[in-house]
Amino acid sequence: MAEAIQTDAFDAYATALEDFDVSSAHLMQSNKHWDFFARLRDEAPVHYCKDSMFGPYWSITRFADIMEIEKNWQDFSSDLGITLIDRPEDFSTPNFIGMDPPKHDRQRHTVQGVVAPVNLQKMEGLIRQRAQSILDSLPVGEAFNWVDLVSIELTTQMLATIFDFPFADRYKLTYWSDMATSGELAGGPTPEAERRAALLECLEYFTALREKRGNEPPKIDLLSMLAHGKDTQNMPPMEFLGNLVLLIVGGNDTTRNSISGGVLALNQNPSEYDKLRQDQSLIPNMVSEIIRWQTPLSFMRRTVTRDLEFRGQQMREGDKVAMWYVSGNRDERAITDPDRFWIDRPNARHHLSFGFGLHRCMGNRLAEMQLRVLWEEIMQRFRFVEVVGEPERVQSSFVRGYSKLPVRLHAW
Repeated sequence: MAEAIQTDAFDAYATALEDFDVSSAHLMQSNKHWDFFARLRDEAPVHYCKDSMFGPYWSITRFADIMEIEKNWQDFSSDLGITLIDRPEDFSTPNFIGMDPPKHDRQRHTVQGVVAPVNLQKMEGLIRQRAQSILDSLPVGEAFNWVDLVSIELTTQMLATIFDFPFADRYKLTYWSDMATSGELAGGPTPEAERRAALLECLEYFTALREKRGNEPPKIDLLSMLAHGKDTQNMPPMEFLGNLVLLIVGGNDTTRNSISGGVLALNQNPSEYDKLRQDQSLIPNMVSEIIRWQTPLSFMRRTVTRDLEFRGQQMREGDKVAMWYVSGNRDERAITDPDRFWIDRPNARHHLSFGFGLHRCMGNRLAEMQLRVLWEEIMQRFRFVEVVGEPERVQSSFVRGYSKLPVRLHAW
């Protein structure tokens, strides 16, 4: 089977194109996927995988083709979900990113105010205060796991804030986020029964909070907005859970993995780190380059709504289509020297990591702000965040993340 060939070999040029299965979680975890995507972009930019743990699917690997599909929700629908997993009938958790207009638009509109510019402006001081507190608590000169003490800590604190979630229980958010994206049905290590139990716990906890919030005057937090929004206040329980998972993963996994990925990228490219030490005004641009370089979510799925031809390939109604952002962000047809990590890259925001079109990431400005503020504060304190061991990557083809990044801090 294709999965076995990929897992054993990890050699893009020794594997026949018809046997390519880039949805393998082990391929992504090993960080050996780059040659597979390079070959697909060059030789089969619209590629059909006939055999994977998710069934057959199409891979879209070039930047322009991904943009084309993102803009065409009529032919390429989100309604059957955004990952390659078929939604189980007995545990379906729909959410607004997995919907088409008009329902998508109504539900998204209900919550997007939490990241409106005026609210982001108010949040910046809090983010800075928390970043300072986290960085000041770190051991200088000793090895520790950056993922746990910095990446998870900052993003979990901010997630608790935008939900107005009980701060002492904030690590539940991290746990639920990890459980949501690490299930065995997606190629991860978590048994499905364990994943479902965790998500039902999440639903129970948030349902009680939503009832409380619904009886209070409306506030600017995600839960209050969901409780008072006319299009969201009477959501069925599993749809409420689906939207919670979307907002938790979107607010947690993506930013935290870019925080870790940026440290790794600077260590792998020491001349860029030197550039940053000499000119800290490069930080905002560097943030965009980190987000492109890391691409914290590898792909989004769409489903074909009618028989059609795309770039010369015949697609059938019901076919799954994976838009590989991780490949589009390394497409030399759209991005100059894309394999180079370049902190003063011109037009650095020209990337696919936030998606495009009506499903573009709602919290993109919040993510950029957290990374910018954190790096401003890092550079005030530390000449070098040195990576002192191999990173450990999560077992997923959807989330490009880290479970461990051993570092040692060097003060100025």
